[in-house]
Amino acid sequence: MRDAQKPDHISLSSLVEKLKEGRFVIPDFQRDFEWKPWDIRDLMRSIFLDYYIGGLLLWRGEKKNFDALACEPIYGYEGESKREYIVLDGQQRLTALYYVFMAPDVPLPNRASRAFYFIRVDEFMAEAYDEAFYYDWLSNRWQKTLSDVNNQYEEHIFPLSVIGAGGWELSNWAQGYEKYWRAKAETAKNDGDIFETEQAEQFAKDAYEFGLHLRGITQEYQIAYVELDKELAVDKVCDIFTQINSRGVRLDVFDLLNALLVPKGLQLKHMWREAAPKLANIETDRMDRYVLQTMSLLRQGYCSPKYLYYLLPEQEKTVREADGTRRKEVLIRNTAEFETLWNRSVDALQASIRLLQDPREFGAISSKYMPYVSITPVFAAMQAHVKTLPAEQRLDAQRKVRAWYWASVFTNRYSGAVESTSARDFLDYKAWLSNDSARPTVLAEFEASFHQLDLRRETKRGSSRYNGIFNLLILQGAKDWITGASPQYDDLDAHHIIPSSWSEAGALENVSVDTVLNRTPLTADTNRNVIKDRLPNEYLPEMIAQNGEAVVRDMLESHLISSKAFDILLRNPFTPQDFMDFIAERERTIKQAIESLLIRGRLDLQPLLRDLDERVEKVELALRAAVMIALDDDPAQLPEHVRSKIEARLHTALRRNPSLNGNGYDRLEGKLEFADLRELEDTISTKTVWGKFEARFGTKPQLANRFNQLAELRNGIRHSRTVTEIVRKDGEAALLWFEEALKKAA
Repeated sequence: MRDAQKPDHISLSSLVEKLKEGRFVIPDFQRDFEWKPWDIRDLMRSIFLDYYIGGLLLWRGEKKNFDALACEPIYGYEGESKREYIVLDGQQRLTALYYVFMAPDVPLPNRASRAFYFIRVDEFMAEAYDEAFYYDWLSNRWQKTLSDVNNQYEEHIFPLSVIGAGGWELSNWAQGYEKYWRAKAETAKNDGDIFETEQAEQFAKDAYEFGLHLRGITQEYQIAYVELDKELAVDKVCDIFTQINSRGVRLDVFDLLNALLVPKGLQLKHMWREAAPKLANIETDRMDRYVLQTMSLLRQGYCSPKYLYYLLPEQEKTVREADGTRRKEVLIRNTAEFETLWNRSVDALQASIRLLQDPREFGAISSKYMPYVSITPVFAAMQAHVKTLPAEQRLDAQRKVRAWYWASVFTNRYSGAVESTSARDFLDYKAWLSNDSARPTVLAEFEASFHQLDLRRETKRGSSRYNGIFNLLILQGAKDWITGASPQYDDLDAHHIIPSSWSEAGALENVSVDTVLNRTPLTADTNRNVIKDRLPNEYLPEMIAQNGEAVVRDMLESHLISSKAFDILLRNPFTPQDFMDFIAERERTIKQAIESLLIRGRLDLQPLLRDLDERVEKVELALRAAVMIALDDDPAQLPEHVRSKIEARLHTALRRNPSLNGNGYDRLEGKLEFADLRELEDTISTKTVWGKFEARFGTKPQLANRFNQLAELRNGIRHSRTVTEIVRKDGEAALLWFEEALKKAA
């Protein structure tokens, strides 16, 4: 039996043609097509963002085998089928592709209506990918949209069925879209409407870019497949199918890569066996895939290892330059380069796991307290990238890794489409390193939403937020309740403060005694010999008698149990209302710590610098408030150069995070969030405004000197520079001066 398995790949356009011709059929033993509408949408998003969608397993069939397996066309297929391949793995994906691109006149399974799939081009070009891909059901509105191409152009709607139409339809649509907006721009220009002209010209430019992207994806996007020889016996094929689908042994990216690389002299499975012991500190069966994902991120900025298949000098990826020209890029030139990248990725993952589990760094002291295992490839890629930076840039780069990481943990960012999120985050992080104003949108989301987190409902050990809070308590330096020192971290667990056996726990409403707010990192020895399944009003007095109240309060403060919460725990009798009071106070304290240590980035600072940073922030907020009042909340009164800088930053933020629209950024108060200290100084010092501040600040030279001192302290703290004693004392003097000046009446 020759060539029983033939690994290969096929372009999207070629696959669409084969689907249109009915080349793929489904054996009777396969389950029915059952993807939900949103599953299909997510597949389209993966393809158009150039992410890997998994491989196919096909069997080149013969008539006797088509008949023996009672093969049928793909769901929704219309016309006479030209049967060629029996689909053993990939039916759901192929059927979804057919349904989207060919738009058959049939409803989705278990639905009453047809679904149509589109791309919102304006959202796509703004990189708002979560909003760009969507579907809707057949209606009069969509019938009009589908039949009127000008309506599609006006609303920036690209029907994906255009791809299935074949021929010149795709090129005609893209050219027509660009032509439509160029005509709009010309009309607006003739009418003297500058805003409409600029907007239409931008749409025309986006239309051209989108057309290039469409052609690139359809012609160059590759779907991997393995083809079984047609001479294989039916029982052998059925056995293969059973292995894949019943026992969980599926042919995935790692298996495909291994099959493709063996002829090139690389034994991927052997390489993994050597690497596995280095990465054994995390419990997951996907770590071999994570190595490939890390490689892909480092090599091409994607999280899809698809291009890592192409280990031949002649196998190249076409890349479009900023000026519109195209060049060829060889991603992996030879086996030595592949091995080097593999080893670099394994080392990066090993170092990153150690870093994440370090109680002084990220606090995920064991695998069970990792907020996400799936975040490790992009985290490792970021860490590997930091090592390539000049030494003087690495401190700031690491602070940005931390900011992104904690924002991802508390927004549950890695609970969904991990590969696409990883790719986007890695590219966003690299952009942020070179441009401070290009902050990833997840940071703004975290800052805007953490106050609304309902931590009382976090009861599931292993969830991202639950583990994130546990990690934060470790980083806070939670002390052992027996020795008062740092505990042995391999002996810590999340134990109850108020025991779960408490007799009145059943009387609680809307909150469980198992909430993370009622847990803290303690050793088994402490749980067994101090708490002893008792209420705090029993064991805390014993601790106080042994160690003194001040010492015990200090120990519990290290667990983010405030003095107020401490007093609540001592109440006797201890009632359900007392429990609710304790939970509310600890939630407040933990959120305060999240804001101060994680959002404000003070976790890495010395305690003295943390306090100074908080004071700088309060002064900056007070200055904004004073400017807002002085300018009557009118953005037009800002100096022109200040307003233009603020608008540029705001435009970037809104483009990257459309959800910020409507949040008051048209008012001066919102705009001042994007002003730095120097721009506040320029606003206060301008001729038309200074009269409103002169009584507070004396002279402009005096004000400028204090701003210089404050800015030097602030920048030293926030950009990881050395804060000398002179800088610190000058900064403290400036803080005192501003605090007193801002108390004065305007």
